[in-house]
Amino acid sequence: MTISINDYKALSQELDPDKLQTQILALLLKLQNVERGSLWIKRDGMYECVEALGDKSENIKGIRISPQEQSIVGWVIKHGKMTIAEAGDSRHFSSLEKNFKIKSKLILCFPLHLKGQEVYGAVQVIDTSTSGEQLNLDPAYLTMLQDMVDIGSISLRNSLEFQKQRREYDKLSRTLSSIRSSRTIVGKSQSVNKALKLVENYGVTNYPVLLYGESGTGKELFAEEIHAKSSRAQKPFLTQNCSAIPENLLESELFGYVKGAFTGAIANKSGLFEAADGGTVFLDEIGDMDINLQAKLLRVLQENEIKPLGGTQTKKIDIRIISATNRNLEEDVRSGRFREDLYYRLNVLPLKLPALRERKEDINLLTTHFLNREAAYSHMLPKRMSPEAMSIMVNYNWPGNIRELENMVKQFQAMVPGDTITERDIPQHIVHPEITPETTPQRLVTPSGHEKPAATQSDLGSMTWSEMEYSYVMTLLEKYRWNISRAAHAAGINRSTFDSRIKKLGISKRGQ
Repeated sequence: MTISINDYKALSQELDPDKLQTQILALLLKLQNVERGSLWIKRDGMYECVEALGDKSENIKGIRISPQEQSIVGWVIKHGKMTIAEAGDSRHFSSLEKNFKIKSKLILCFPLHLKGQEVYGAVQVIDTSTSGEQLNLDPAYLTMLQDMVDIGSISLRNSLEFQKQRREYDKLSRTLSSIRSSRTIVGKSQSVNKALKLVENYGVTNYPVLLYGESGTGKELFAEEIHAKSSRAQKPFLTQNCSAIPENLLESELFGYVKGAFTGAIANKSGLFEAADGGTVFLDEIGDMDINLQAKLLRVLQENEIKPLGGTQTKKIDIRIISATNRNLEEDVRSGRFREDLYYRLNVLPLKLPALRERKEDINLLTTHFLNREAAYSHMLPKRMSPEAMSIMVNYNWPGNIRELENMVKQFQAMVPGDTITERDIPQHIVHPEITPETTPQRLVTPSGHEKPAATQSDLGSMTWSEMEYSYVMTLLEKYRWNISRAAHAAGINRSTFDSRIKKLGISKRGQ
């Protein structure tokens, strides 16, 4: 029997090592008209059978033979050449067939070459016929078989290497996915260490926590860390921004609703509180919650129960509430805008987060962290800051806090052509913060990545609509220290609309 072109093609194209091992062995058995054979790989200092065909093959596959033991496979791997052996050969590892009813009569074994004389395994075919004359031992035929084995050997080694690279790639992909999905509290300043100490202490309790801090200081990140340190860590952590949606919609999002509660309520729907049962709910911008809804939230804290919108029955729940605000709630209590009883219920464990200007020693760490993270997002090497550029970054007050710094790093990653960020790459309002917009033309970084002077009334016509909108949104955000609600109010639109424009323009509103 001869080898066809399709046989060679099948051996050269298969990338799955398990399938290729079977193909090589099955083809050899077919060409030699026998039914038993095995394929061995040198692995971890042993000779391991990775494939076996024929009677009792399940007892052979997975067997490992030490190089110190006599075996035909070991001899072939050591000497790198084909051999023919009878059952009585001193090299035969006969104990392997101790419980076999049909034993080997004649064994033909080929080395698996990688490149040149390097041998990484062996493949053997076994004649079990009574006469032991099934194998074709014609020298020319054996040479042809060795050529076929050599081709299969290279293909098998390539497929094994491919699988190894694939596993490494999958591992790297999982690592990158973990980096992308995880957010880390970065900082070594005294104020951050103090806050982290309180996170540790608060984590072991079940009391409500109220996070204070300017917009962009990472309040949600600290809330996640408190949850992770608590006994509820394996339960849900769900977030709701209280200023992002209207009052009636916010109530249905938090409490759920029953069928028929309002137009469009065609089925019962669980709310955030019920979905988070056993876990933690983070209520961001709690100070913007409507006064009527505050009363319903108070009942959740007092009675641990909820009543869905339009429902008549209450449901018991077990949740921990962590809330956050950038408002002065004590002042809101005095003005009657925020319920005093709710304030004291929420403020059992207060945690004040420092502004970035109060932790300048962390700016270098944060900048490096964001540069590395954004490089991982983009599958690029991270850029580095020149000492002069980093000094400018540290000296700037960052009114938008960590969020503003994060956005600046994204601009660096997208727009700086080289691998080093220098003073020339930093916007002028950061380089010269002492110069107000009224005394010097501002520079605008447009969504398309071009830098140009901020518009005056005389040159508005030179800007595209997206450039003008980008400039307007950034101006409002910086003016109101990245308070989305106040910026939206100043723009004369509701917060959700303003928020959607931020996303469309590519301006990140994510915290640290």
